[in-house]
Amino acid sequence: MRTYAVYPGSPYPLGATWDGSGVNFAIFSENAAAVDLCLFGQAHDAPEIARIRMREQTDFVWHVYLPEARPGQLYGYRAYGSYEPLKGMRFNPRKLLLDPYAKATSGVIDWSDAMFGYAMAEEDDRDLRMSALDSAPGMPKGVVIESAFSWGDDRPPRTPWHDTVIYETHVRGLTVLRNDLPQTMQGTYAALADREVIAYLQRLGVTAVELMPVHQFVNDKRLVDLGMRNYWGYNSIGFFAPAPLYAAARGAGGQVNEFKTIVKTLHLAGIEVILDVVYNHTGEGNHLGPTLSFRGIDNPSYYRLVADDPRHYMDYTGTGNTLNMMHPRTIQLIMDSLRYWVLEMHVDGFRFDLAATLARQLHEVDRLSPFFDIIHQDPVLSQVKLIAEPWDLGEGGYQVGNFPVLWAEWNGRFRDTIRRFWRGDPGQAGELAYRLTGSSDLYAASGRRPYASINFVTAHDGFTLRDLVSYDHKHNETNGEGNRDGTDDNLSWNHGVEGETDDPEVIELRWRQMRNFMATLLISQGVPMILHGDELARTQRGNNNAYCQDNDVSWMPWDLTNAQKAMLEWTQRVVRVRREHAVLRRRHYFRGRPIRGAGVKDIVWLRPDGQEMSDEDWTQVEGRCLGLQLTGAAADLYDNRYQPIVDDTLLILMNSQDQGVEFRLPATSGGTSRWTLVLDTSRPEIAEGAECRSGGDPCRLTGRTLAIFKQPTTDVAAT
Repeated sequence: MRTYAVYPGSPYPLGATWDGSGVNFAIFSENAAAVDLCLFGQAHDAPEIARIRMREQTDFVWHVYLPEARPGQLYGYRAYGSYEPLKGMRFNPRKLLLDPYAKATSGVIDWSDAMFGYAMAEEDDRDLRMSALDSAPGMPKGVVIESAFSWGDDRPPRTPWHDTVIYETHVRGLTVLRNDLPQTMQGTYAALADREVIAYLQRLGVTAVELMPVHQFVNDKRLVDLGMRNYWGYNSIGFFAPAPLYAAARGAGGQVNEFKTIVKTLHLAGIEVILDVVYNHTGEGNHLGPTLSFRGIDNPSYYRLVADDPRHYMDYTGTGNTLNMMHPRTIQLIMDSLRYWVLEMHVDGFRFDLAATLARQLHEVDRLSPFFDIIHQDPVLSQVKLIAEPWDLGEGGYQVGNFPVLWAEWNGRFRDTIRRFWRGDPGQAGELAYRLTGSSDLYAASGRRPYASINFVTAHDGFTLRDLVSYDHKHNETNGEGNRDGTDDNLSWNHGVEGETDDPEVIELRWRQMRNFMATLLISQGVPMILHGDELARTQRGNNNAYCQDNDVSWMPWDLTNAQKAMLEWTQRVVRVRREHAVLRRRHYFRGRPIRGAGVKDIVWLRPDGQEMSDEDWTQVEGRCLGLQLTGAAADLYDNRYQPIVDDTLLILMNSQDQGVEFRLPATSGGTSRWTLVLDTSRPEIAEGAECRSGGDPCRLTGRTLAIFKQPTTDVAAT
C-alpha cells in the first residue's frame, strides 16, 4: 500500500475538505475504539491503496490531514469496536463505511453477503454473529470535491408564498423520454437545465420545482434481485451528496457542479428549487439490513434503538429504522446538511418526508422539539421555504395543522375533501368551505396564514390525476408484492368502468373531472402543488405505489395525444387565471364581514338561487351545489409601491352531483351587474369573455361542473 504524509488535522469541518493544499478528513464516532481512513484508486472497484489510522480524536471526532490528497480522491472508513448487537453495538472493521458528510459519491452498491455486518444464515438470530467478509469491493466510495463554482450574480427568486405554484417532479422521470435531448442527457440534472424543459415549466406557470429525493440513496437488494430499482429514492444514505445516478457528467464528483448548474439556470428563469429530503431514516433498514455507513460508524448514536432491547430499532417510518433526533450529533448532521444545500448548492427550500418523525421525543410528537427550535433560530434555514409532510406511521403520527410557525404543510385534509366533493359525497359543504379558503381551522390558531396549506389532490404517492378518475382500485401487480402494497382508496369514480374505455360518455366525464380537480386546486387559497404529468393526464395504468417503476409507468410522456394537449392547455389557462387574480392569492384569511367603503362582504357563500347561504343551509345533508363570491376589493395584496391591489370580483359555481342545476347569478342592489365567463369545465373550448350575463340571470350548470365568472369590482362596490 502507498504511504502518505500524515498530520493531525482538525475536527471541523466534518467530512473531507479540500483547502487548496491538502484534504482534512473528520468523522464523528462516540463509541468507536479506533477509526481507519481508507483511500482507493479512481475506478469504483479499484483496490484499497492506503489505510491510515486516525490517531487524533477531539470531542469524539476522529481527524487527520493529508497534504498529498486532492479533489477526486475516493475514500471510506473502517471503524473498530465491539460487535455486541444485544447491547446495540455493531462495529465491524471488515465493512467499508460511507462518510455521512461525503459531498459526492462514486459507484453503486454491488450487492453480496459482504454488505451485511453479520454472517448470513437462515437462523433468526443470524445478526448476532459477525461477518468476516470485506465489503470494500462492492461499496460506493466518498469523493473529495473541489467546491469552487462560478455562481456569478445568482440570486434566489424568493417568490412570496402566496404567489408560489409548486411542481412536484422527479429528475429522471421528467426528461428521460425527451427525444430532442442527446441520449446521454436524458433523465439527468443537465436535462432539467435544458432550455426547452425550462420553457415548458415557464409556459405552465409554475414558480418552483419540488424535486423528489436527490440525496444519494440505496437501491434495495430485494428490488435489485427482481431487476428493479428504488425509483423514488426515499432511502437516503448520503445527506450531502447528489445521487450520481442522475448525472450526465462521468467524472468523479461531476454531479455536484451539474446540480449547481440546474439551480443557477432555474433561478435565471425565476423558478425556485425545493428538495424533498428524507432525514427520518436511512437505507440501512432494520437489524437485518446492510452495514453501509451510520450503523457501522456509531449505531446507538445515529439510530433510535428500543430502550430495553437495543438489538432492535424503533420504526416510525415503515422502513426498519428511525434516526435518533435526541442525539446532538444527529441533529448537527441534519442541520449541517440543510445549511450546505442552501449555502453551497443555493436551493430555496425543503419538503421534509414524514416530518412528524423528526419531532418525536420518546414516543410523543412534540411540536416544540429541539429540531424545530434550532431551525427557527437559524439565520439561514429560517429564511427558506419549509414544508412538512405532517405525518408518520407511529402512534399519534397524523399531525396536520400542528406544526409551528415558519412551516407550511402538505394538507391531507384538502386532498381528501376535494376528492369527496367531486365524487359526489353528500354533506361536504362545511368542510369544503374551509379547504377552499385556506384551512383557517387548521392554521389560524397557531398564527399561520393561508399559505401554510400546501394544497394538492394527487402526489407521487398515490394515483395520478388521470388514474384517480379512471380506476376504482389499485393495480400494483408489477411491483412484485402481489398487489398488497399501496392503499386502496375504493374511490368508485367510474360508474362500473375500470381503467381505459371506449365509452364516449365515460371518457368525457373523466376529462371533465380532471378539469374540475385542477381548477379547484388552483382557485383555492393556499399554495397549489401539481404532480408532474397531471397537467397532461399522465397515467400509471392504475399503479398507485410506483416507487420501483423506473420505466414508462412513471416517466413523463412527451408524445401527446390531442386530448392530452387539451388538458395541458387547460392547466396553463387555470394557472394563468390564478396569476391574474390577486383575490385567489390572499395573504390573510377571509373574514366574512363587509369591507369598509365597499358595502359588501369579502366573501359570500351562495345557494343555487343566488341568495346567501344561511346557517341552516350549511347543515343540509346534500351540500353538493354551492357558489362563492370573492370580492376583488379584498384582494389583500399590494403592488411594488405598497398600494392595495383591487381585483375583479370572482364568482365560482360548483356542482358535484350528476344532474345539472340552475344557478341564479347574484345581482347588486344598485342595479344589474354584468358577469363575464372566465371558464367552464364542461365547455373547456369556451374562451374567456365569450359569454356575458346579467345579475339575476339563470346559469345552467351541467352535472360535475365548475364555472368561474368575473365582474369589475366597481360594479360590486357601488351597492
